[in-house]
Amino acid sequence: MSELASESSTQRSEQGQAPRAGDEELADLRAAVREFLADHSDEEAVRKIADDPERRGHDPLVWSAMADQLGLLRLALPERFGGDGFGFPELRVVLGEQGAALLCSPFLPSVVIAAQALLASGDEEACARYLPGIGAGTTIATLAVAESAGVWDADAVEAVARPGKDGTWRLDGTKSFVPYASTADLLLVAAMAPEGVSLFAVEPDAPGLTTRELETLDGTRPLGQVQLTEAPATLVGRLGAAAPVLDRTLDLAGLALAAEQVGGLRRCLEMSVAYAKERQQFGRAIGSFQAVKHKLADMLARVELADAATEDAALAVAEGRPDAAAAAAAAYVTASEAFELVAAETIQVHGGIGFTWEHPAHLYFRRARASQNLLGGPTAALQRLLARMGI
Repeated sequence: MSELASESSTQRSEQGQAPRAGDEELADLRAAVREFLADHSDEEAVRKIADDPERRGHDPLVWSAMADQLGLLRLALPERFGGDGFGFPELRVVLGEQGAALLCSPFLPSVVIAAQALLASGDEEACARYLPGIGAGTTIATLAVAESAGVWDADAVEAVARPGKDGTWRLDGTKSFVPYASTADLLLVAAMAPEGVSLFAVEPDAPGLTTRELETLDGTRPLGQVQLTEAPATLVGRLGAAAPVLDRTLDLAGLALAAEQVGGLRRCLEMSVAYAKERQQFGRAIGSFQAVKHKLADMLARVELADAATEDAALAVAEGRPDAAAAAAAAYVTASEAFELVAAETIQVHGGIGFTWEHPAHLYFRRARASQNLLGGPTAALQRLLARMGI
């Protein structure tokens, strides 16, 4: 990773362009991440973390190794904030491998969602204060937008921000479905100030802030509720300017989830194909039966479509294309629908054993359903897609 970053940084200085990994470099990145996750995120490791609330959804040693050994946490952060300066084409590879391995990690909420919210805010001081820690893995950040309705849009924000006497702000309200709320070292909270919806940074030990874990379908990604009662906060960005920041962050969060889902999709398909080849019934492999063939072919078509949509969206974001927001929303809708269906079909292909909790197919189905609902659910995702398309 360090050689990849160094070489691309040199190219950037020579050409005046942001670094972009080539096909060979992306293949090397994929291989390195896959090998690392094979050692640190096998099914046994995933189940241990998912079934133990005390672990808070991740292994700190694995998190540190991702930061120090592979440099994954700084991969897509700007160089001026201690990052390697890459973008979503490279993140797509990393997230895909994480999704395939069902990695239990705050990578998505911290390295992608919170970091992108800081960058979108345009607040250089806040970025300089928080992004180096996020890239080094010493700061785990998360974004708190949704409330009781589970909607991530600025229009649904009801938490209130009032100016304090000491130059800081005071927040009141309840945030729900916050990823890694109890683990985070930094909470970025959307609240309604007199000037409009604004973004604020809140420390986890701030007086008036309490968190509690929510019971969720997917134990591999914990969600929490955050209660704010006159909690001191620091403004991030401009007052009343958080709506476009949240829109962009939501689009990129959906794209990141899509990349992760594509990894899960491919793993489900691989499991199904392997089982269809080895499982014998009536003296034949079940994969030779027409009904199973059709099922697997449909699964493959959905995997490839989701992968293509996600790859296009990642390039659109990296290139700053006008259709980037619509492409990101389309990728999330496509991958979410495909993942839920393919994960369900994986259970069906495996028959009776697929319905048991001991089989990994259940882990992927739970992740698929939870990922589809994380950003407000399928209806909200379709509405965002229509809005990004100008319809």
